[in-house]
This record gives sequence, structure tokens and C-alpha cells, in this order.
Amino acid sequence: MQYTRLGNSGLIVSRMAYGVMTFGVGTGSSHPMAHVWKTPQAEADALVGRALDAGINIFDTADAYTEGQAEIMLAQALGARRKDVVISTKVGFRTGPGLLHTGGSFQHVVAATEASLRRLKTDYIDLLSIHRLDPHTPLEETARALENLVQRGLVRYVGYSNFNAWQSAKLLGIQQRMGYSPLIAAQMYYSMVGRDLEHEVVPFCKDAGLGIVVWSPLAGGFLSGRYTRKDPTGGKGRLANFDFLPSDKEKGYDLIERMHAMAAVHKATVAQLALAWLLSKDYVSVILL
Repeated sequence: MQYTRLGNSGLIVSRMAYGVMTFGVGTGSSHPMAHVWKTPQAEADALVGRALDAGINIFDTADAYTEGQAEIMLAQALGARRKDVVISTKVGFRTGPGLLHTGGSFQHVVAATEASLRRLKTDYIDLLSIHRLDPHTPLEETARALENLVQRGLVRYVGYSNFNAWQSAKLLGIQQRMGYSPLIAAQMYYSMVGRDLEHEVVPFCKDAGLGIVVWSPLAGGFLSGRYTRKDPTGGKGRLANFDFLPSDKEKGYDLIERMHAMAAVHKATVAQLALAWLLSKDYVSVILL
């Protein structure tokens, strides 16, 4: 396992992280992601154990994953090993029916983080990220909430997910002006068929010293090797009914055909090549599996 320093921080993390978005069971839920929530506790325990055995020391979750179940299950799977790992979680998506149960307001960010701490059975979160920009709340207020959590010792480092470059720069500028703890990480979608962040987000992160944490490195499974032009459903895989990361499929199939040929030569898989391509980028700190 390779390890790296995450952004401009002293936090040492494995370059592969384990994401637990699928932990839990979404049966009966009306949530649009419910059909991917299908990992029971016993399986979660085994997966976390295998990740630890492989040298992974960072686990990523969010309060919205499986309506909170994912955080509870991660805590149970880790048990006493929590002290040996980095826990990254996110707040900002809706977690309840009320008007205040979503967004980047001071009230919601603080309350949601305190709830995550209870579910995770820990007294601190290593990395807390704002899951998405709240267009209805000033970034100054969101920044103040993050700093409040850091000053209280509940959060050690802060980051964001799914911001544009200008939004990221604005938030970091507020933190610098106010003397707050700065952002250290940006969790973003990036893959061989989804490279939009190279235009502005990557240059910003390199200049500001933020580590990029990649989510969905296989483009939702499209680059797993099972989806081809001849079998676009991948044997009726998940993407057959749920293509949540649209891309130019024809160009994608051309790429996959070349990757299959390369994989055969190097005795690797298409998925391994896709991950190796990301690991070769010096601005990519961590890849979420």
C-alpha cells in the first residue's frame, strides 16, 4: 500500500480509501439511492477487515448514506480499531423532513456533525467535508460552523465535496481572512471518462495545496470491465437501470476496448488499469474504492 500526506496537513493516509456508501439495507426506502444500499452488517465487517488487512487506513462515509445506517455500521465494523484509522464523513444533504435538516447553515452543520459523532461512536472526526454547496446559505456561515467544530475538538480537519473551483476558492479565502483552519481536501468525481475537473479544480487544488480525494474512480462501474459495446448492460449490472454518471458512451467503449487489449498484455484487469491511471496523477491523493 502507498501512503501520502493529505493536502497541506500532517495527516498520513493510504492512497486507497474504503467508501461505505452501500453499507445498510434500503428496503422500503423511497430514497433514490436505496437500491444500492444492500450491504448487511456481517458483510460490512468482513469488508472492513479485508481493507484493514490490505493496509487501508482511511474510511469514508456520510450522514446521508443509508439514512445514517452507514456510519453506525462502520463504527461497529471498526470497533476498537477506530483509533488506528482516519474517518472521513460529510454533511450537507437532507437528513430529515424539517426545513433545517439540510444545507450548510451553522445550525445544520453543527447538529449534523454531532449526530454523526454519536452514530460513529467516536469523540472526534478526522476529516469533515461539506457534501455540497448550499446556495441559500452564505459561505461565511458555513465556514464559521466548520471552525466552531474544530475549536471544540470535534473535528480535526475540514474539506469539501462537489464544489466548483470558484466556490472552493471563495470558501478558502474566507477561512484565510478569518484565521480559520483551512481546507485540506477536495472530494471530487474523476475517472478516465469523466475529466472535467482537470480544467479548473485541479489547478486550484495544486495551487492551494489541497489533496484530491477521488470518488467513483470506475465511473460508477462503467470502467469495471464488464460493460462493453457488445454488452452495454454488463450482464444486467447496476448501470443497466441506473446510469448516474453519464458520459460519451461511444468514446467510452472505444477506450474500454483498448484497455481490454492492454490488460491482456500486462496480465491485469480493466479496473486495475483505470485505478493505476489515477494513481499516476501527482495531484490525486486518495482514491475511494
